[in-house]
Amino acid sequence: MALFAIGDLHLSFGCDKPMDKFYGWSNYIERLLVNWNALVNDDDTVVIVGDVSWGMTLHQAYEDFLFINDELKGKKIIIKGNHDYWWTTAAKMNSFLQQNQLDNIQILSNNSYQVDGVMICGSRGWINETQEEFDKKILAREAGRLEMSLKDALKHKKDEELLVFLHYPPIYAQEKNYYILEVLEKYNIKHCYYAHIHGVGAHKAFTGESGGITFHAVSADLIEFTPKYINIK
Repeated sequence: MALFAIGDLHLSFGCDKPMDKFYGWSNYIERLLVNWNALVNDDDTVVIVGDVSWGMTLHQAYEDFLFINDELKGKKIIIKGNHDYWWTTAAKMNSFLQQNQLDNIQILSNNSYQVDGVMICGSRGWINETQEEFDKKILAREAGRLEMSLKDALKHKKDEELLVFLHYPPIYAQEKNYYILEVLEKYNIKHCYYAHIHGVGAHKAFTGESGGITFHAVSADLIEFTPKYINIK
């Protein structure tokens, strides 16, 4: 068994919002399908780090989920991205997956999963772009959701390492989301995987070590539509 991560699939089988018009995204569905299935096996797990579907509702997103479930190998764990407007409650989403027999997909929402010697934790996160009170509330809320996920992992872990997956980058250019970073430091997180960043913004996406944490950018276009292998030691 192996573990991988990728974000920003931006699928749109159920609505008309193709990504092919953007630089670097031509034939991205075909590239994703070929690259994914050449690397991932049926018993592997892939964490999809947000922005999964352009569908506005679960009904609109159904074909995208079907593609992920049936066409892409492995088990998939999904977290929320800023464009996942179909995202509702965990109960409703799990019911939707069960009713439609989408049994290769799980939702990460205030919970955690044990996968091959690690605990999978995470949330959408947020980016600290302004100092407005509205943003502070969202930052605090998302940090709380991340901590709920980590606390859930601690209830079940034995010797497993805690890995964190976020949609938004905790560090971007000169901005730092201290709300999220404090949670990562509190729980002694060593590796954090994030997405959200595309195209010309890629040079501002922080990768590498900061404060004892190694950050990995896994937006689909940044990693050439190939899931990033996570080396579990």
